Amino acid sequence: MHYIGAMESGPALDALTTPVAWTDADGRIAGANPAFGRWLGVGSRRLLGVPLAALEAEGDGLGRWLAQPPRETWRMRRLALAFPGQGDGPRFADASVQRRDDGGWLIEAHPVEEFPGEDPALALPGALAAALKGLAHELRNPLAGLKGAAQLLARRAATRLDNDDERELIDLIDTEVARLATLLDRLLSPQPARAHEPLNIHGVLERVLRLAETDAGWAVRLLRDYDPSLPELDGDPDRLTQATWNLVRNAIEAGAANVTLRTRAEHGLRIGEQRHPLVLRLEIIDDGRGVPEALAEQLFLPLVSGRAEGTGLGLALAQQVAREHRGSLAYRSRPGHTVFTLLLPMQEPA
Repeated sequence: MHYIGAMESGPALDALTTPVAWTDADGRIAGANPAFGRWLGVGSRRLLGVPLAALEAEGDGLGRWLAQPPRETWRMRRLALAFPGQGDGPRFADASVQRRDDGGWLIEAHPVEEFPGEDPALALPGALAAALKGLAHELRNPLAGLKGAAQLLARRAATRLDNDDERELIDLIDTEVARLATLLDRLLSPQPARAHEPLNIHGVLERVLRLAETDAGWAVRLLRDYDPSLPELDGDPDRLTQATWNLVRNAIEAGAANVTLRTRAEHGLRIGEQRHPLVLRLEIIDDGRGVPEALAEQLFLPLVSGRAEGTGLGLALAQQVAREHRGSLAYRSRPGHTVFTLLLPMQEPA
């Protein structure tokens, strides 16, 4: 819920318990209500003149938005803010940012709790976990049938010379059946996380795009915007494939006509409380309907979905995969433009 409309700075803002700050046209903080200072653990006067983007403690999504041409209000999920030099860690909030009449910006922060260690929101209740195990057991037989059908098709294709396209699709079916079987094994018999290995992130993305082409056909245009100079990333290729496919599939199901996968290298980014010399920025960009405003504050929780037929597990799993790789997952969204950003630490090349 927004408390701020066209309200100007002054006693009305000072009386709010919601943290609010505003900037001049250059993006430097021109004022903040007492609640904003208390939330960050500093006096409001110490904030004056500080660039708003400098408060971002994780990634640079806020700075990138502020640098774009003026637009309507936008929301940012789990924005991490901290006063430069403060040693007690960042504060997290679901924030809305809107343009002021004088060319500055107004930021309204709705603090959310940051749990140490594992986020309880991602821990499925025991009854749900039991239900998932039952479902996993029931899925074994259909998967075995799919695998047998793929093997039969492979034998038939081997008798014909012109079978390259069929062979590729059969290999895709076989690979995905094997990956799903592995996921089911993990549900039925939880084991320690698989050791990470060096991988080419673009190989993972090509696998996801092949799945998307098979799923969406010509209905969606899939675009690549890769940085070919990226070094290898230590990770679990199956888990990263699953997380990225969940994000791409969500974009397709949101009615996107265009989905872009963009990779870039970022230097000196902070993820959580740790700064990394080299970070992969993977962005999934789509022009679909956007995230419903009613779900903005619960989007990464299990069983939360904007579709009647959705399971609500895709984004929760994607966020868990990001954390397994010491990274983070965030998004910004408005109708016609949604960006999910996956930040993953990388090893600098020797």
